[in-house]
Amino acid sequence: MHPGRLKVHGRAFTHIADFVPELTALRRDLHAHPELGFEEHYTAKRVVEALKVCGVDEVHTGIGKTGVVAVVRGRRNSSGRMLGLRADMDALPMTEHNDFAWRSTKPGLMHGCGHDGHTAMLVGAARYLAETRNFDGTAVLIFQPGEEGYAGAKAMIEDGLFERFPVQSVYAMHNWPQMRPGTVGINRGAMMAAADRVTIKITGKGGHGAHAYLAVDPVLVAAHIITAVQSIVSRTVRPIDGAVISLCAMQAGDPGAFSVLPGEATLVGTVRTFSPAVQALVERRLNELCSAVALGFGATASVHYERIYPATINTPDEAQFAADVAQSLLGRDHVDREMDPSMGAEDFSFMLQVKPGAYLRLGQGGEGSCFLHNSRYDFNDEVLPLGAALHAGLVEYGMPLGDD
Repeated sequence: MHPGRLKVHGRAFTHIADFVPELTALRRDLHAHPELGFEEHYTAKRVVEALKVCGVDEVHTGIGKTGVVAVVRGRRNSSGRMLGLRADMDALPMTEHNDFAWRSTKPGLMHGCGHDGHTAMLVGAARYLAETRNFDGTAVLIFQPGEEGYAGAKAMIEDGLFERFPVQSVYAMHNWPQMRPGTVGINRGAMMAAADRVTIKITGKGGHGAHAYLAVDPVLVAAHIITAVQSIVSRTVRPIDGAVISLCAMQAGDPGAFSVLPGEATLVGTVRTFSPAVQALVERRLNELCSAVALGFGATASVHYERIYPATINTPDEAQFAADVAQSLLGRDHVDREMDPSMGAEDFSFMLQVKPGAYLRLGQGGEGSCFLHNSRYDFNDEVLPLGAALHAGLVEYGMPLGDD
């Protein structure tokens, strides 16, 4: 596909379309060299090289371990405003099953979520902004490590990101294969759920499978807990409040010892919620229910509840602004302002806890496309100039020149 097939308005898209081949080459190079969270040394090096070629004013490295921040100053700075744009850089611990030339060169590692594309789009925005500087203020471009379970956004914040670069607002976008190219989705509230990890340890009394009456079987207890836990959402959480509890793994006994009842069993799973109140309710009911079920069988159960990522909640004004910018590029019919939130999680949520901002979905696929975290996924290079132009538009509309 070619960027000319996208119906996009505005000088930013036209300008960026001229250097799409360079962005595509960068994106595919990053795809071929995936790196896990806080190990993005090659990626960060390539980003720094590209930013220097772009002519940004400042490049800062090592923020949040492997994070990179670029600064671009506008033609004027009478507004004193500072706006942040964020892209994630890390890959996933999965094996790629594609056969194109830029497939992963590292066994067991893959850019299966499109962070290679996100990084290239923000580099494209950096080049455009540095070449045109059609804004009044300072653009801060944040290349974040470790989004995939490492809380890289939190690491950058704890490393002084917003003290060093005190933006008034911050924005991010993520590709979405279920939406066609040339579309954007957003809403004025929750975009992604909180992601929590649950570990349930059940202690019974081991014994011989032929003499189960002399034991307290933790496998049986685990089975009842797995079933009972599903009543929490259906019978405790209001239907209008979203929540998911999934117990995804169980460990108990030895498969080679078919007649031995183990003394312990462990369940591991995840809880997804949008509101802190529902999150607290689910945590409390898990503790109560697991303990009560285990007690009924003469066993004990303990619940370790870890809050990993908070929910990604857009602030209303910034979400409306971002939607307006997207509409200026794509037209009203191509921007979904009431997009349903996802039960997936995103560590941009940490940034939105401390700064106003918004998280957008960028269409890149449509029917038949591989979804995120699929071993045959690949980012659609057709949308590189659109994503870069949308980043640039947030800067130009958010910090406009007085005569523009």
